[in-house]
Amino acid sequence: MTASAWAELLRVSALFTVPGDALAGATASGRRPDRATALAVGASLCLYEAGMALNDWADREEDAVDRPHRPIPSGRIAPGAALAAAGALTATGLGLAARAGRPALTVATGLAATVWAYDLRLKHTPAGPAAMAAARGLDLLLGATATGATGRTTGPGTAPDPAARGSVLAALPAAGLLGAHTYAVTAVSRHEAHGGSTTAPLAGLAAVAALGAAALHSRHGRREDREPAPHTGPGGQDESPPPRPRRRLRPLPRLRPLPRPLPLPRPLPLPRPVFRSPEALSLPVPGSGPRPVFRSPAPLAVTAPGLVRTALIASYVRTAAVPLLHAALNPSPPLTQRAVGGGIRAMIPLQAALAARTGAVGTALAVMGLVPIARTLARKVSPT
Repeated sequence: MTASAWAELLRVSALFTVPGDALAGATASGRRPDRATALAVGASLCLYEAGMALNDWADREEDAVDRPHRPIPSGRIAPGAALAAAGALTATGLGLAARAGRPALTVATGLAATVWAYDLRLKHTPAGPAAMAAARGLDLLLGATATGATGRTTGPGTAPDPAARGSVLAALPAAGLLGAHTYAVTAVSRHEAHGGSTTAPLAGLAAVAALGAAALHSRHGRREDREPAPHTGPGGQDESPPPRPRRRLRPLPRLRPLPRPLPLPRPLPLPRPVFRSPEALSLPVPGSGPRPVFRSPAPLAVTAPGLVRTALIASYVRTAAVPLLHAALNPSPPLTQRAVGGGIRAMIPLQAALAARTGAVGTALAVMGLVPIARTLARKVSPT
């Protein structure tokens, strides 16, 4: 068992598409990424790698026929070692999520259950793409629930945290967009071994276009910029002062009617118009003197977050749509595999665009910094 075999088993080139889930979830919830967000990123990485190892363990007999070069069929990694790695990575991911708070642990538990159910049962059923889409959506919600969890009381006797519930509701649209993209890519990946399908790539093209248009709609900024944060006490109760009562308007006094109507004033006589020449009025004669300068209206102000978001969406559409178009024109196994790989790499600019649509330009650019690393590793290790 060599390091290259484990890198191929765990698909390290696709690993860099994972941190953007938690970061996009943090910005979608209206908060800044913090230490709990880093814990959510670590949990996401562990659960993603657990799914990769478990996937090859579950498909070892199928890969022996279609992909004999994979690490398990080729004998470079034992099946028991892959299953043990999947279990250890799952436990580590849940442990990191537990340190981020009880709401994050709840979402991570659902994510781990979805990953194991997909690899062991749902992958070859019609519910497979939906399960994979749900896993990506839960991964984004994991970052949303973990961010800002520092200082929350998460003991067994406490009530559900309303802030975590609000974070989930705020991040649901972004999770839906990322899940829809994952669904389209998973539907195409079902034909990467044998090819022959043009319907899935065409449907993926339509989904990419629709998701790009939906991601163009901007949302409001961070929550702390829109409204003051509630002041919580040591027990987690909301101790913010109650809102001030509104003042009641006093009714206006009734006006008494006038005893008699007032006489209307007589109209004043208008002076007769006097027509004078342009010389008398000192007006410039047409064709002589300086011409008037007509100024155009001021151009529309274009904000930097809007430009960044547009550029990120263009990068997402280009990364995902070009390989899908090639696979639709020629549905061969190599082109279908390239379409799946392009769809996986396109998740990074999509995550960055979801962060930029909330005004978090710095976070979006940090996510885009993972693109060169993923592209370089994809040349050495296939992401599919």
